[in-house]
Formats: sequence, structure tokens, C-alpha cells
Amino acid sequence: MRRQAEFRRKEQRTAHGAVQPERAILVCCDLAPLQRTKAALSAARQARAAAQVSTTVPQEQVPSASRASDPIAGDDFQAQVDEFRELATSAGAEIIDVLVQRRERPDPATMIGKGKLAEVAALAASSQADLVLVQPDLSPSQLRELERELPCRVLDRTQLILDIFASHARTREGQLQVELAQLEYMLPRLAGRGRAMSQLGGGIGTRGPGETQLETDRRKINRSIVQIKKRLEAVRRTRRQQRQHRTSVPLPTVALVGYTNAGKSTLFNALTQAGVLSSSRMFATLDPTLRLLKLPSRRSVLLSDTVGFIRALPPALVKAFRATLEEVQEAELLLHVMDATSPTLRMHREEVDKVLRELQVEQKPCIPVLNKTDLLASAELENLRASLNASEQTVSVSARTGDGLQALLARMDALLSSDEHASDPLEERRLIVPQSEGAVLAALEAHTISIGKKYKENAVHLRVRGPASLLHRYRNFWA
Repeated sequence: MRRQAEFRRKEQRTAHGAVQPERAILVCCDLAPLQRTKAALSAARQARAAAQVSTTVPQEQVPSASRASDPIAGDDFQAQVDEFRELATSAGAEIIDVLVQRRERPDPATMIGKGKLAEVAALAASSQADLVLVQPDLSPSQLRELERELPCRVLDRTQLILDIFASHARTREGQLQVELAQLEYMLPRLAGRGRAMSQLGGGIGTRGPGETQLETDRRKINRSIVQIKKRLEAVRRTRRQQRQHRTSVPLPTVALVGYTNAGKSTLFNALTQAGVLSSSRMFATLDPTLRLLKLPSRRSVLLSDTVGFIRALPPALVKAFRATLEEVQEAELLLHVMDATSPTLRMHREEVDKVLRELQVEQKPCIPVLNKTDLLASAELENLRASLNASEQTVSVSARTGDGLQALLARMDALLSSDEHASDPLEERRLIVPQSEGAVLAALEAHTISIGKKYKENAVHLRVRGPASLLHRYRNFWA
């Protein structure tokens, strides 16, 4: 019956030629609302106490964390619902309705409970929904129970993210990584009748017909996983070879990291004029892109655009995208790009920091970058920086208008040139180069800053400042 209903809906969608967006119902389960209510009451009491203090204490002396107008405070659950809605929209779904179920703990059988399940089933049938999207993630048994009771397909949050990744992967490497994550997530969720009918046995109740469809599917998926891992290992070897080739002529790598849709690709394009895809949809960038960037000191660096992070990033994705995330692990400097207009900026920053700790790169030098500042007034930006306890290292930019980009480049240059972080420090040298060595003079002109230049007889006497790796290449001309 459910297959017939799905066939009729598909027939209706394709009757006029164009494929229409799939109609989706979002079901968000709010676990432990009592604890959150207590936290909200505590925050309200603190706000009232702060208001009383503010009558006698100047406003600038009131701690920003206790102010009711904290620009990065907000309802965490509502932020999760909004993010889930944005994920569904990025996947191309047309949202019919959003249902919220508040429970102290998830229902073991269905996550949302029998009453809410009946409500969802009635809404899905009456609205002819194509799928139901559930947050948080479902266990294999919960997924099977919901699919059995509902007249349409059921996906949880991780499956939705995997679908978005599959639609955005462009390179063969990205497609392999998504396929691996999908197969590893699918494997424990295969429907079947259990161990009793899965193989031949010698006891009562174990005399099955041999290998069942469930075992066949598992064997095929396991074989595919092994093959994809071999292909991805080949990709990793190729990346290591390319990285070794790059390190033969040392070029520091700077990696852009941040929450999805923070504007990393737009900033990447603004700095390098690379023209990579930049989109307001989540996870528009999956495949890493490297471009050469010249800093004010004439030093050249490689800038890497990477996949965005998200709250509760599925472990299967972190594992599958290890080849991509190696660019972050090998980078000498990180640019943590944050959306200054996001009402949940603090949570986004914490989630990115958590992923960086999982990648064991939290000790790398990092420049916090507040992006999209053209959408904020000056006073709002100052309040935001104060609420974030932003240090002087935090750079405010607008990738769309170009404001603050020169300050960001200067900050990158200073950090890469410092003795503490520099793998290829800047040096100042005197050189005497014959005028017949045009290639040497051109390289010094392009990649160093000239402090002094004199022409004597048939030679050029130079005093330059530039990367040690470049200057040591021309040590024969040192004065």
C-alpha cells in the first residue's frame, strides 16, 4: 500500500515534466526539557539581578554574560530546529510542517512515542508527504518501527546530511568519501529477521534455508566498503606525494575552518580570486581546493578551503573525510571563520573547537575571523567582540565587500613570520647578482621586498627581505 502511494506521488511529480521538491515533515524531539526550563529560570534570575545592579553600576561594568541583550545568546533547542530546517531546505525539500515532541527521555521503540507517531502518520497521510525527517538520530530498531507505521520514507539527521553531501560531491574523491560514510551508516540498519534465519545451523530453530537476503546485502556492503577504503588509501598516498613535492619548495599552508555556511568559500574567493562555488546552502564545499596566495611581505602561501563543520558531526563523516581533513592537520596556520550575524555564534565556535580537538590540531596557531560584518552596525560589532571576549588577534572582515582583508593578510604575515610559528622565517640578506642572471633577479623581485638596490659595473647590489628557503637557494650570490 505504501509503495502504491509513493508511486502515485512520483507519477504526480513527473506528470508535468519537471521534478517537484519532495514534501517533508520535520519531527524534532526535545529531550530533557525540564532541565532546560530550570536553566532558563536560573538565567532569568541572573538577568533580574543584573538589572538591579545596573541601576547603581555603570552599564559597561555589568558582565556581558548576565545581560539580557547578549547578541550570541539564544534558545539552544530552537537553534537546533532552525538548523534542521535549513538542512532540509539545502537538501531540496519543501517543508510541510514542523512537529516538536518534548520528552524526558527517548521512547525505546519509536523515539517520539505512540501518541506523536499517530499524529505524524495522520499528517503524512493527509498531506501526501514524501518523507518524514527526524531529529535526533534514530537507532536501527526505531527507524524500522517508524518506517513500518508511517506511509512514507523516514530519514534521520545523519541520513539527511549524507544525502546533502552526496548531492554536493563533485570530485571522485569526494564521491568515494560520501559513499563510504553512507555504506557504514547503512550496514547496521539493514532490515532482517535476525540470526535464527541468517545461516544454516544444527539446533532447533536454526535450520534456515541458507544465506538470506540480509546476509547477502551485508556481504555486498562489506565488500564495497573494503574496495572504497582501498581507493581512498590510494588518494591519501597521492596527496602525501603531492605534499612532499610541495615541501621540497617550502610553502606554508593556511587552512580555512569553520561552521558550515560561515562564508569560508566567499572569503577564499575574495583572497585568491579562485572562483570556487560559494553558496548560502549548507555544505556547498566538500572537496578541498588549494590556491596560491601572496602576502604583503611577498611571501607565498597555499590557502586551503575545506569542508564546513556542524553540531554533532556524524562520526562516520569525520572518519570518511579523513583524507580531506588532512589538509587541516598539515596546515601551519588556521583561519577560524565565524558568521558574525549568527544568533548561535558561541555554540558554532564551540562545535568547531570540539572538532579541532578531535583532529588534534587545537595547538596550531589560529586567527579568529569574524565574517559578514558588513551586515552589522559598528555598535553591534563592538558588542559582539566584547561578548566573545575577542582578543586583538580577532580580525573583522567582510568577504563580500572586501573590508578588513588587508588587515587579515597582515595578521597572517606577522604570525607566519614570528620565530615561534615560522617554518620558513623571513631573513634579510645582501646579495651581489650579475646582471646576466635575469632569472635570479626576477625571482628576487617577485618574492622578496627590496630594501636597497645599487648598480655597480655589471652587477646589482641588493639588500632584500624574504623567505629563508628562497634566499638560501641563491646563497652563491650572498655578499
